[in-house]
Amino acid sequence: MSVAVAELATRSRVHYLNESYGVKSWLLTTDHKRIAILYMVSITFMFLVGACAAALMRIQLLEPAGAIVQPETYNKLFSIHGIIMVWFFLIPSIPAVLGNFLIPMMIGARDVAFPKLNLLSWYIYIIGACFILYTLIYGGVDTGWTFYTPYSSTYSNSHVFGAAAGVFIVGFSSILTGLNFIVTVHKMRAPGMTWFRLPLFIWSLYATSIVLVLATPVLAITLSLMAMERFLHIGIFNPAIGGDPLLFQHLFWFYSHPAVYIMVLPAMGVISELVAAYSRRRVYGYAFVAFSSFAIALIAFLVWGHHMFVSGQSVYAGMVFSALSFLVAIPSGIKVFNWTATLYKGSNSYDAPMLYALGFLGLFTMGGLTGLFLASLSIDVHLHDTYFVIAHFHYIMVGGSVMAYMGGLHYWWPKMTGRLYPDKWARFAAFTIFIGFNLTFFPQYILGYLGMLRRYAVYPAQFQALNVLSSAGASILGVGYFIPLVYLIWSMRYGREAGPNPWRAKGLEWETASPPPRENFEETPIVTEEAYAYPTRPRAVRV
Repeated sequence: MSVAVAELATRSRVHYLNESYGVKSWLLTTDHKRIAILYMVSITFMFLVGACAAALMRIQLLEPAGAIVQPETYNKLFSIHGIIMVWFFLIPSIPAVLGNFLIPMMIGARDVAFPKLNLLSWYIYIIGACFILYTLIYGGVDTGWTFYTPYSSTYSNSHVFGAAAGVFIVGFSSILTGLNFIVTVHKMRAPGMTWFRLPLFIWSLYATSIVLVLATPVLAITLSLMAMERFLHIGIFNPAIGGDPLLFQHLFWFYSHPAVYIMVLPAMGVISELVAAYSRRRVYGYAFVAFSSFAIALIAFLVWGHHMFVSGQSVYAGMVFSALSFLVAIPSGIKVFNWTATLYKGSNSYDAPMLYALGFLGLFTMGGLTGLFLASLSIDVHLHDTYFVIAHFHYIMVGGSVMAYMGGLHYWWPKMTGRLYPDKWARFAAFTIFIGFNLTFFPQYILGYLGMLRRYAVYPAQFQALNVLSSAGASILGVGYFIPLVYLIWSMRYGREAGPNPWRAKGLEWETASPPPRENFEETPIVTEEAYAYPTRPRAVRV
């Protein structure tokens, strides 16, 4: 072996995972890739906690009179489930894990713009998570994930402050992450990486970062006002002491509906990457897909009132919010139609990441279409606060965001670890999750249509069959999520070496070693081609 070849082989074995093994080196790292791994471990743990609460809820609902817990405990279960899954899993999952790992490599940079700020954002996340775990251990919170006043600010005897403090703190993690991504994309792109050569994943995270920076402070202000009313008895939301009962909902949903797209927009970016890679085609209507991310982000700030159709706001305001809610479906529809057009006559392969992408397309479309029912004033009066809303929300969040996160994790896992997972098990898990999800949540559409209200520990006996079916589906879904946890961990030690680009995909992240070196690239890359520049097949010529 020549000296040059030996040096190259030695250098290829030096990467971000093995440059130092000490715990201290991880806890003080400023490498965006290691911070992504820290986030991945943290949010996986929080996901497991939230999933345990969901499992107990489904066991409780096996019987009309309740199976295992009292109604007060059930209130705490759905509250902690919602708080953890929204703020400690769904919002940070794709941006903090996949975004942190990939953005610098996708744009040809060595790291994010503010590496120390990046590490600080993870520590802030951990502090917020500790407040939530403290709340859970010492009795829980029973307000629901929405913290509706005046119950949360005056009457609840549960640990409202601990839960609200955890959410308040973790919001700063989101703000710092969004700020870091915006500056990184603006200032650190490689030579030749123009805006219209950016991967669509970058476009989606850039739009998400803008929403994070602009919307999250509103949540912080809202929770601060709630705490002031609870501890200082200042009349802000409670009408008994001079407050406005609708003000909290306006402030909360002004943040929380954009927060839906904080969870969905990154997922859409992942799907663009998967569809292009496994169809071997440039995403159809690249510019439309890119700008639709900004259209979604903009309109998301204008539709919060559709959560308040039965809350006492003006009928005329409700009509405006209803029209705007229908409008936001247009840019989402553009993405779905363009992904479908990309797949049409593509050289499609059906590896596990592609199966997750196809699952996303089906489940997200179902969730989006049922969202139109809730955007209609007359229908929403019947469906509001029923299990129809639960089913719609989970088809968007779990069927959309989680499917995309799983697809992205499988797609970039060889890049993150340098190892391949067993593809047959991965495909089996994707099918299991899809089937388990539909068995869990489709019956809830029917339950909601029939009038079963959410957030109740007991229910009329005529709804038991559908609830048993939903709980059975949840057990299948849980198995589906557990299988990838096993084989992905297994693959880190026993999986075959992946090589730099096992999928033959386009993108700068595939032009470096797997796992990547500390600085990502030996030399700064120069971009000379469009995104997704897959070779086009020659068209048949008629004779």
